[in-house]
Amino acid sequence: MTTKKQTPNLENHFRRDFIIKGTMLGGGLMLGIGALPDAAFAQAGAKYDPNTPLPGGEAEVNAWVSIKPDDTVYIRIARSEMGQGTRTGLAQLVTEELECNWKKVKTQSATPGQSLARKRVWGEHGTGGSRGIRISEDYVRRGAAAARIMLMQAAANQWNVPVAELTVDKGVITHAQTGRKTSYGKVAELASTLTPPDPKSITLRDPRNWKVAGQPYARIDTANKVNGSKVYGVDLQLPGMLCASVKACPVFGGKLVSYDEAKIQGMRGVKGVVKINDSTLAVVADTWWHANTALNALPIVWDEGKAATVSQDGINKMLRDGLDEQGDFWQRKVGDAPAAINSAAKKVEAIYFTPFRAHVTMEPMNATVKITGDRAEAWVPTQNGEGSHAALSEATGLPLANCEVYKLDSGCGLGRRGSTQDFTTFAAKVAQKFPGQPVKVIWSREEDMTHDYYHPIAMAKMTAGIDGSGNVTGMHIKVAGQSINATLAPQAIKDGKDERQLQGFYEKGPDAQLGYTFPTLLTEYVMKNTHVPVGPWRGVNTNQNGIFMECFMDECAKAAGKDPVQFRRALMQSHPKHLGVLDAAVKKAEWDKPLPAGTFRGVAQFMGYASYSACVAEVTVQNNVVKVTRLVFALNSGHVVNPYLTREQIEGSVAMALGAIFLPEISVENGRIKQQNLDTYPLLKLSATPRIETVLVPSFDFWGGVGEPTICVVGPAVANAVSAAIGRPVRNFPLSKEGLSLA
Repeated sequence: MTTKKQTPNLENHFRRDFIIKGTMLGGGLMLGIGALPDAAFAQAGAKYDPNTPLPGGEAEVNAWVSIKPDDTVYIRIARSEMGQGTRTGLAQLVTEELECNWKKVKTQSATPGQSLARKRVWGEHGTGGSRGIRISEDYVRRGAAAARIMLMQAAANQWNVPVAELTVDKGVITHAQTGRKTSYGKVAELASTLTPPDPKSITLRDPRNWKVAGQPYARIDTANKVNGSKVYGVDLQLPGMLCASVKACPVFGGKLVSYDEAKIQGMRGVKGVVKINDSTLAVVADTWWHANTALNALPIVWDEGKAATVSQDGINKMLRDGLDEQGDFWQRKVGDAPAAINSAAKKVEAIYFTPFRAHVTMEPMNATVKITGDRAEAWVPTQNGEGSHAALSEATGLPLANCEVYKLDSGCGLGRRGSTQDFTTFAAKVAQKFPGQPVKVIWSREEDMTHDYYHPIAMAKMTAGIDGSGNVTGMHIKVAGQSINATLAPQAIKDGKDERQLQGFYEKGPDAQLGYTFPTLLTEYVMKNTHVPVGPWRGVNTNQNGIFMECFMDECAKAAGKDPVQFRRALMQSHPKHLGVLDAAVKKAEWDKPLPAGTFRGVAQFMGYASYSACVAEVTVQNNVVKVTRLVFALNSGHVVNPYLTREQIEGSVAMALGAIFLPEISVENGRIKQQNLDTYPLLKLSATPRIETVLVPSFDFWGGVGEPTICVVGPAVANAVSAAIGRPVRNFPLSKEGLSLA
């Protein structure tokens, strides 16, 4: 076990960051004119549809929009798609400002290489932190509006009439005075020769008046998922392709000592063994099955290192001891909270625990790389195209200009395919040994689960003072846990202060602001790192912090003799948006209406990813078996681009959150991850999914996330309902530690 002073070697992460930043030639909106460079796709003739760059023959109005003569509109999207609907939402925003025909809209993925060659015209490519739409909406909308202005001007020039006399509807331009009509497809080529307008001069449409955006349109990428034509990374087939399976030392931090390649040389299809780094190797074969079979038969000697003695009990004890230490820093200090608590009529104290969690993406980690001479190409299901691009350059030693990444839609990401690019790096290292041949590297499910970047483990000691009238006098929040930044971004830790781990307790927005005002308040963080690598996991630190805060609020309400909702409302008067979603959720759930005998309610509210969420849960408990019967959500994300997709994201968060609080944890035994596959780390079954109701309460004054905000309120709302049912608080997660199981 390591301490807070010991962190993994992250030179590669730093270098990757340097490569990206050092090569950026510009940013923001740049309306480039001219044809997209043709990509030399190695997969020519293969069944492959990653929304590839444009073929010839289409007029590029600007970097965001190209139009065919038949009025088909191609919208360029830089963000990655993982099933969350980002591509559909951004396409709706472009369609709204462009005023084209939605039925004729198609999308294409801009590649990092193309973007770099065009001075980073499409801005950031990453999709994470529920930012896919909210931090790209402005320049995407302005790009579309600029294209509309250019198309209208082209028609005006063609007809020699003032542009102000023209109107457009669904891509058809009309001059009412003369009755003339034309379409975007007919004037696109002329429009592409015009000078783009200044983006800053463009007035965007009021979201309250949206016609296409804001509507529950179906996803534009559903059909190929249903009919089986969708190509994910693990599906990709390229001419002459080899496959590889990887294995790393089972104990993080261990090293490879030796292996006996001669033992597998005669096995079917085997091409060889590649040492990727000091702790990882791969077997390459004609098929992945042959590669993995040979890898499992390969005699390997590991030096597991000192971490081989680490146990889960030891890690848990380290965290518990940390709660008795002074915090590494005080994030917030309002008055003297400990003194106010100690002098109060009642003192409420609780310790909560949340475990490591694995991502278990439907599609295991994979990437395909082909190196030909001084050029490297990669086909990657990635959340971060520019990160994959930089990792490819770093691993091969080739300049970014000689590298290209074709972003494949991923079969789930959840944060695993973002800042960590080990899958890209490994594929590049293996492909270097087989020049001219594409090599697809795929993690086995066991390798994927035992070499993850896990959701960080954490404990919290929550203490509050309650006066004789049932009012809070002080709140002390102390969190001990592992730091994501210590693993992935140590440069973000300033003087030992890692505010990221206190996400949700911030004083000010726009993201993760605490929704309560306490007379006195102290928030502390004690960094306790282990040898287990951690990283973003859908909802990240709002998951555990939401549980800590909202479960404790129920305990405080009980100590105060007050209704949990009314207790919260009294502390939320200075937080109208937090209060707004709480009120919306309890109203929808009919909080004040009596429940059937044996059914109990719980409530929670929290903020993350610039959005405000609340949830009311209804449960029954029989013989320590919990059945979640109903979940009611309220969400204020500022704007709602697509209510259908928003509700889908909320429903997806339920599956992850319920699994996280009820199903087995990731644990450490002899330094290694104990749970190696779905038999010991099962996912939530459809039969356990409750009735889900959602009320959207947009305030139209900010842009918040959608994919992650609601996951943090599911756990505490359900836990509070369970506590109400069994008559005692639950503090240890998963709830099997409390003797509870999910029906």
